[in-house]
Amino acid sequence: MAVPLCTTIMRPDDANVAGNVHGGTILKMIEEAGVIISTRHCNSQNGERCVAVLARVERTDFLSPMCIGEVAHVSAEITYASKHSVEVQVHVMSENILTGTKKLTNKAALWYVPLSLKNVDKVLEVPPVVYSRQEQEEEGRRRYEAQKLERMETKWRNGDIVQPSLNPEPNTVSYSQSSLIHLVGPSDCTLHGFVHGGVTMKLMDEVAGIVAARHCKTNIVTASVDAINFHDKIRKGCVITISGRMTFTSNKSMEIEVLVDADPVVDNTQRHYRAASAFFTYVSLSQDGRSLPVPQLLPETEDEKKRFEEGKGRYLQMKAKRQGQVEPQA
Repeated sequence: MAVPLCTTIMRPDDANVAGNVHGGTILKMIEEAGVIISTRHCNSQNGERCVAVLARVERTDFLSPMCIGEVAHVSAEITYASKHSVEVQVHVMSENILTGTKKLTNKAALWYVPLSLKNVDKVLEVPPVVYSRQEQEEEGRRRYEAQKLERMETKWRNGDIVQPSLNPEPNTVSYSQSSLIHLVGPSDCTLHGFVHGGVTMKLMDEVAGIVAARHCKTNIVTASVDAINFHDKIRKGCVITISGRMTFTSNKSMEIEVLVDADPVVDNTQRHYRAASAFFTYVSLSQDGRSLPVPQLLPETEDEKKRFEEGKGRYLQMKAKRQGQVEPQA
């Protein structure tokens, strides 16, 4: 059963100039709900105290825009537990408090692992979950195995970095690519000294939004986020670089790869490392909120052309799923 965990009114600071709430703001609320319910569950039995840490966010679709003045209702439910991880399903509803109208805006699945409070590098066991039906556990196990495999593949695939380019041409990858450098302070972190997953996701969405806006020079909104993988913890005092680059465009959408690298500048024993990665999809909107055509991306290098084809494959796969079709396996 889903548990209500958060009710928040959306204010001007939460939205873009057109009044649409930033995708990163919603992602942050989703993660906060997930960490609350998973930490509660992981401490539900006597034993070593722990805190649940975000490991992965499955694809999140922005089903309907949320606007300034609306109230966001966030609820969460634990749907599966393996030995060392827990799956949380989160739903976000928006409410127009003048009319009472409610609508589903987001739903996401998140995976957390419990870390010991005595030693945050130690992963603890997760208490068992009581399932409402027999098939629920088997379905959850299949989701667990699938995300575990994809998370490992993504960790090895995302070894490259975003390189700057001088005098890039419009509509090229280099023209819109953007980076944000952020010093991790106490307000970004849990009581145990590492960054909240929601903080990281919000920064990732900001960079992706800048890339999208630079590419099409219109109002843009987050349409969906492919799986966000958290490869390693980011500790207080690190300098993080969030880099975004356009990978693919269809007629009305843009895919942007976002990479998060951490540099532990106060720790000489550790080198910089890849902390998180994801693909964000944005759409371009007119002033009255209608979808606009997206300028076509012009990949130049062989790597850019390869990433374009990979992005096209993801786009076609998701399009087929939305249409209820099954893509043939190669």
